[in-house]
Amino acid sequence: MGGTGFIGYHLAKFCLKKKWDVTSFSKNEPKKIRKLNKIKYLKGDLYNKEDFRKINFNFDYVVNLGGYVDHSNKVRTYNSHFIGCKNLSNFFLNKNIESFVQMGSSGEYGRLKSPQKENINCRPMSIYNRAKFLATKHLINLYRKKNFPVTILRLYQVYGPKQDINRLIAIVIDSCTKNKKFSCSNGKQYRDFIHVDDLVQSILKCFENKKAKGQIINIGTGKPKKIRNVINLIKNKIKNGKPQFGKIKLRPEEMLKVYPKISKAKKILGWSPKIKFKNGLFSTIKFYQHD
Repeated sequence: MGGTGFIGYHLAKFCLKKKWDVTSFSKNEPKKIRKLNKIKYLKGDLYNKEDFRKINFNFDYVVNLGGYVDHSNKVRTYNSHFIGCKNLSNFFLNKNIESFVQMGSSGEYGRLKSPQKENINCRPMSIYNRAKFLATKHLINLYRKKNFPVTILRLYQVYGPKQDINRLIAIVIDSCTKNKKFSCSNGKQYRDFIHVDDLVQSILKCFENKKAKGQIINIGTGKPKKIRNVINLIKNKIKNGKPQFGKIKLRPEEMLKVYPKISKAKKILGWSPKIKFKNGLFSTIKFYQHD
């Protein structure tokens, strides 16, 4: 679900390499740069149960990447990320799937101090993260009561080629490539960045892993980067760009350090990130410069 988006594209590409049949169910048509041959694209809204009639064949694995990216509309955000997830999981409840992988958010932890450790006792602050947390609680409840084969991956900052220009690294690369002035914070925050290919490997490792069922697992590097250093690294690599540090004020509730413990991912999934940040960042820059 959400196979036309950034993560969905990369996941689908890896699955095609395995010679698997891949179906995308998404509200939007894929953008030209993210359209793949041999994928069955179904158009539908997770919030609209009637659209599920289009899913009339069997699946082994279901990955929920669906939901609105723009979180300014609170009702739409809640409906897509919680009600949509609820509809989807209930639809597959009696379909004998092997695995249901839900994309959670590090924001579900709220103001929990880093390194953040997996738990269900969270106090998320934004409507998006509250919707994600409600979806987590619903899915864990389905696992406990119905043995629904769900794994929740709580993601940190995902980056890589073909990401829309609506996330920090993509925005900075785009602005520097065009040698534009761009507003940013003072850059004193630390955030954890995970390359999309590493994320995809973690998803694949969930599919036939019985120990992963009913688990919440952090997916990040556990090695946070200072935002100011990331912006300057991109600027220096491209040799252009005019970041205006301090133009955007930090939110009062914003935490300066956000990063995960990833020991659970290592132990249960046998997964750890392989792509070094500089290597992943420079290959991402190369993509945007030649796009």
